[in-house]
Amino acid sequence: MNSLLRVEHVTISYNGKPVVQDVSFELRQGEILGIVGESGSGKSVTTKSILRLGPSNCKIMGGEILFRGEDILKKNEAELREIRGGEIAMIFQDSLSALNPVYTVGNKMVELIRRHTNMNKKEAKARVLELLTAVGITDPEKAMNSYPHELSGGMRQRVMIAMAMSSDPKVLIADEPTTALDVTIQAQILHLLLELQKKNNMSIILITHDLGVVAQTCKRVAVMCGGYVVEEGTVEEIFLHPGHPYT
Repeated sequence: MNSLLRVEHVTISYNGKPVVQDVSFELRQGEILGIVGESGSGKSVTTKSILRLGPSNCKIMGGEILFRGEDILKKNEAELREIRGGEIAMIFQDSLSALNPVYTVGNKMVELIRRHTNMNKKEAKARVLELLTAVGITDPEKAMNSYPHELSGGMRQRVMIAMAMSSDPKVLIADEPTTALDVTIQAQILHLLLELQKKNNMSIILITHDLGVVAQTCKRVAVMCGGYVVEEGTVEEIFLHPGHPYT
């Protein structure tokens, strides 16, 4: 199976100190890859670097990030904008801080859709309603006219997924998408991601510290510890025959 995305020997420093070292993994077409490890293991830093979303004091010191064979690290800002939120989308852990509190959900989504398509405002609004319905929001009109703080955590996470899906991405990076939600809502969000992945033949990188979530949803898994990938393999290999003490 061909690799859609390859992270090759990437090293990242934070304030001049290496926090991720010589990390490599691949994401194949139509699969869900789990990246697991405890807080501080380098999961989020590594995956944010795919879209070069790290803070200014976070620097990629070496390696390649190949998307469809082209190195993202060599792209200029305009080319990056095309990929970011277009072909590769990301769902963040904290939906309240990821959504802008001064804009309604509809305003933000219309702006995002128009940035990546040739739709006019009316067409983009219709697309917003379609997307919100697709992610299981029962009153999409009301959600569209709401501010982020007026929605529950589960609703905000569905909005984030709808925003990520607005450009039909080839790759979706989900950074701890269920962390702040209760168990029932967690299950609903994971089920939704699986449905969308199958329907769109999308590839997903699922970042989590929850091995139960990985067992339910992923095909392969990379285990991170102290800024290194210590082990990578199928879920069966990692769960039944772990090769590293940390795993």
